[in-house]
Amino acid sequence: MELKQISPYCYEIPKSGAMNVPGRVFMSGRMAEGLPEEEALKQVANVATLPGILKASMAMPDMHWGYGFPIGGVAAFDWDTGVISPGGVGYDINCGVRLAGTGLEEKEVRPVLDRLVETLFQNIPSGVGSTGSVRLSAKEVMKVLREGGRWAVRQGLGSPSDVDRTEDGGCMAEADPSVISERALQRGTKQLGTLGSGNHFLEVGVVDEIFDKATARTFGLFQNQVTVMLHSGSRGLGYQVCDDSLAFMARHVKTLGIQLPDRQLACAMIRSEAGRRYFAAMACAANYAWANRQILLHRARETFQQVLGIGPRDLAMHQVYDICHNIAKREEHTVDGKPRTVCVHRKGATRAFPPGHPAICEAYRKVGQPILIPGDMGTASYVMAGTQTAMDESFGSTCHGAGRVLSRTAAKKRSRGRAIHRELADKGILVKWTGRSTLAEEMPDAYKDIDEVVDAVHGAGLSKKVARLRPICVIKG
Repeated sequence: MELKQISPYCYEIPKSGAMNVPGRVFMSGRMAEGLPEEEALKQVANVATLPGILKASMAMPDMHWGYGFPIGGVAAFDWDTGVISPGGVGYDINCGVRLAGTGLEEKEVRPVLDRLVETLFQNIPSGVGSTGSVRLSAKEVMKVLREGGRWAVRQGLGSPSDVDRTEDGGCMAEADPSVISERALQRGTKQLGTLGSGNHFLEVGVVDEIFDKATARTFGLFQNQVTVMLHSGSRGLGYQVCDDSLAFMARHVKTLGIQLPDRQLACAMIRSEAGRRYFAAMACAANYAWANRQILLHRARETFQQVLGIGPRDLAMHQVYDICHNIAKREEHTVDGKPRTVCVHRKGATRAFPPGHPAICEAYRKVGQPILIPGDMGTASYVMAGTQTAMDESFGSTCHGAGRVLSRTAAKKRSRGRAIHRELADKGILVKWTGRSTLAEEMPDAYKDIDEVVDAVHGAGLSKKVARLRPICVIKG
């Protein structure tokens, strides 16, 4: 597929055929030269054909092939004339990342690291179909779907400051539990407070490099600080919401007279009854995910105190931020010099709002929204901050992680004969896992170079580097 470089870190797929707008991929020249993502580029072009799309169909440097939309894809649709598509959100609705800092340094944790990782593994359920200690009635699940992270805090599973430092305050107000299927509700009764499987993880890390001292200080980060990062989503409930919605949308889109280049792009007009129902259901799943990550962080706090034999004041674990990917949001953006209400789909992409934006909590408003970019379990993760350039160029969006470069099948083949856990231990990283093939599928080789991905969005101005985190122990589902 034709790619035309339009700036040092942006390449364009020219508008052609049924495309309503061009495609744009943010990446470095080196990444463009070795780009293996022909299928993902086709998906960028396919998304550009959808009604009401504005400016461009976009992808971040961590992009790879996904369901309908590429993972790493961003697309904004006019609220009045555009569509909403479950494929532009994904199956794991509000899969997201939460980061907490502590008052500890690495030297205080290293002596008990073996016991810490073992106890975290015991206290935080992980793996396919895992169930948590928080068991809910269907009625109580409905409250979670309405209230999100706030519900968990009301149960004593966290503090109000956690909610304040969560995207959207940990709750999408558009949630309407009445549109959720019985099957989705049932799946939600047992999985709250569980990590999940695959690329979901809990990681204890150390701040090993700071790029912006003032912003890091505002975020509560310092050199050699021990951190906790969580990556999880809406579990079986979110998956069921997506499955239910796709089944309906596949039938519904046939009534609209829209010619789709890929049936996985099934959609509805945003302001139609079908569009409203999906948006309301998606918001429910998003709220479930925020409650889930709130409980996971609370369990991690308790475990640190248990293993280290210290109280909350000495641990000083504070939430830095919680940010979601796999979401569609109603937002206000300037398009061609005019304010527009749009529906921004971010699938494997995260929000990157600039300093001064009213959606950012007061504590961070002067420096911009924190952005959390996990890498693979053998290298590093990053904390970044949002920029005005992101608002101008990518609807306030940036990358969400390293992005896969190998399929899970290919990763398992490459790992044959290797002991991935020993390779990680040689780097000073302890790892615990649940699934038999998890380590092979999630081996560091399966992912793009996180430094290169972050340098690309930093170079493009979509977000700026604040700090780098080095893992010392990882739990995988």
